[in-house]
Amino acid sequence: MSASLSKKRHFYWEAALSPSAQGMGLKLAFLLFLCSLPAILSQENNDVTIIVKGSVTEAETDDNFVCATLDWWPPEKCNYKQCPWGKSSIFNLDLNHPYLVRAIEAFRPLRIRVGGSLQDQIKYGIGSLKFSCDPFTKMSGGLFGFSKGCLSIARWDALNLLFQKTGAIVTFGLNALYGRHQVQKGFWQGAWNSSNARDFIEYTISKGYPVDSWEFGNELSGRGVLARVDAEQYGKDLISLKAILDELYKKSRSKPLLVAPGGFFDNQQWYAKLLEVSGPSVLNAMSHHVYNLGPGNDPRIVSKITDPKSLSWFADTFRNVQLTIQRHGPWSSAWVGEAGGAYNSGSRLVSNTFLNSFWYLDQLGMASKYNTKVYCRQTLIGGNYGLLDTQTFIPNPDYYSALLWHRLMGKGVLSVDISGSPFLRAYAHCRKQKSGVTMLLINLSKSAAFTVTVRNDLNVDLAEGNGIQKDSSFIHGLKQTVSWIGKEASLDSHKREEYHLTAKDGNHLSRIMLLNGIPLQLNKNGEIPALNPLLVSVSSPIFIAPLSIAFVAFPNFEARACA
Repeated sequence: MSASLSKKRHFYWEAALSPSAQGMGLKLAFLLFLCSLPAILSQENNDVTIIVKGSVTEAETDDNFVCATLDWWPPEKCNYKQCPWGKSSIFNLDLNHPYLVRAIEAFRPLRIRVGGSLQDQIKYGIGSLKFSCDPFTKMSGGLFGFSKGCLSIARWDALNLLFQKTGAIVTFGLNALYGRHQVQKGFWQGAWNSSNARDFIEYTISKGYPVDSWEFGNELSGRGVLARVDAEQYGKDLISLKAILDELYKKSRSKPLLVAPGGFFDNQQWYAKLLEVSGPSVLNAMSHHVYNLGPGNDPRIVSKITDPKSLSWFADTFRNVQLTIQRHGPWSSAWVGEAGGAYNSGSRLVSNTFLNSFWYLDQLGMASKYNTKVYCRQTLIGGNYGLLDTQTFIPNPDYYSALLWHRLMGKGVLSVDISGSPFLRAYAHCRKQKSGVTMLLINLSKSAAFTVTVRNDLNVDLAEGNGIQKDSSFIHGLKQTVSWIGKEASLDSHKREEYHLTAKDGNHLSRIMLLNGIPLQLNKNGEIPALNPLLVSVSSPIFIAPLSIAFVAFPNFEARACA
């Protein structure tokens, strides 16, 4: 065994055997994790240096960047001879299920976007509506194969009880096809009829329901999906909707945001025109959708998720969205209104497994670098890509990934320089509501481990052609050790927090994720488990095992941008 591997093994055993570890059960669970280390440490190992540039932020997200969706799809929604939606629709979801309530409450708060493909066929059972208020039914020739549907006021009241109980931040997607007519296949013309939406918004205000933002339309932009609207008409309708919101909310303390168009960024000119026609101070957020892994039945999804090139290509879209806003609508900001990785309800074999977190967390990191303010995951529950299991409401691995991001990664985005393999992805943010910096490290390699040294650019001299010249960790002189596992110790200036995510039994398609070797599962009372870190000497390198993810929080990292 090499000296370096011996030191790493000693490092982890010292963590488990520390007398300050809290509880035999926790120690034994971590010891099980350690049993796999001989195999892990015998893999190829690479030394990597990451330099964090803490003097200035390169971008900024919203405080509530992580978002999840509730969709309209009924149980009859099927893809690839599977019907994975069950009773997860806005119409029929069990809003009182304790697992659902606790999953939302754990975020304190979670942004929820209410919307999806069928939202442009939804009417609202209020005011001048003259017909019965019924949910969707299968209908040949209907948009997406379904009839029009209606959201009853009773159901809207029930949804808001859930939102208020859990403290959710609500983004609601309005029907942007109401009043238009189809002039040719897939192309709709005519001005938007705002009457039904106006009545619905007015009722919402009268009840004191705090809708944070109203999104106008779903996938009607650019080339559209099954329906599209011209950008000029869309822009005029946004002006009308903005006027309605200004009028109805004129006595309210807070004003909702206007978000649109919730489609694919497949035509840059369409989005530019939308911003130009609607004009300054109308559109607060320009939303677009992300399904960069392709169809849910693609047999290459596993290889795409672990391929750096497959993950990186979508950066061009984020960059183009950012440039379009800068050039044509700097009063607006970028949102990802819906992102499920694989479209058509996701992948039955991948979207609800540990492996999917590699795509998901990489997307959160990548999107934030391009000033994306909000990133909505499709879905909170429903389909194969739900953060919660559609049948049991038990959290899937991505739920815990989302929760860790939400708790640890602040809104200030820092630039990083990283040497070595493209299979190690690194993102750095100011810590969430605390001093210091949090890093996200993603190891896409199935065979290579990484030993990572993190340095501050304030303490590193760079000479052209010579790379890093000065070795200056930001805290020195402590023995490499982990002194504690648990939640009740105070973090002193010589420790960092590490949250290592791996798959149960080394199976990257497992439905169970491990945090520092401990399975993330609801406790006996059905509550979300504590997400406890390892406390590690800040002067020691970080070990990232093959196909693993780590959040690493440095509480005393000197980053002027985060002060």
